[in-house]
Amino acid sequence: MSIVRVREHVNPLSRKYQIAATPPDWQTIYADKSHPLHLDIGCGRGKFLLEMAQQQPEWNFLGLEIREPLVDQANEWRTEQGLTNLHYLFCNANNSLRPLLSTLPTGILQRVTIQFPDPWFKKRHQKRRVVQPALVSDLAEFLVPGGMLFIQSDVEEVAAEMRDRFDEHPAFTRHAEPWLAENPLPIPTERELLVLSFHDPVYRVLYQRGDRPTDALELPAS
Repeated sequence: MSIVRVREHVNPLSRKYQIAATPPDWQTIYADKSHPLHLDIGCGRGKFLLEMAQQQPEWNFLGLEIREPLVDQANEWRTEQGLTNLHYLFCNANNSLRPLLSTLPTGILQRVTIQFPDPWFKKRHQKRRVVQPALVSDLAEFLVPGGMLFIQSDVEEVAAEMRDRFDEHPAFTRHAEPWLAENPLPIPTERELLVLSFHDPVYRVLYQRGDRPTDALELPAS
């Protein structure tokens, strides 16, 4: 696979990214749009979803990414693999999530992942972080009752901020505390593999949409 080079970080508050994405015709995107949907916010190069889509053909997968060249490349890889249950969209999730999810069939969104988002360390830049209160509210509205939300980062401050924002919303029930020891998903991201290769910690949190007992949460098979 050839690799496109892009800037590591993109400012989501710049003028270029203030127009919300136009929802695609989902009927033409997926071979069967009735399959449950796994949404990955900030999918990067998309290799995590590329592997997930091959391993779980009974699911549809959607990756959102703000760096357009990465989206173009990921969709090329998807096409090369002949996958009809995977799509990548170029957008700013903070203003595009609601218009995208509102056009999907009700009850489709069953899994959401936000993995190793841009940390934006400087105090004045933290408003650029992807997990903002509006995004939490949108996910609470569209994720099905009993649905799974998984977040992780190698930056404890960023992981704690994401965790606190989802903790504050009554729609989400945390599966364990303070952090999960292992990734509940069968495929790790490239960033996760890199961090673990240095024996550095990864801070993970798993949520369930709704207030059912957390041990009832159905996790994907490893």
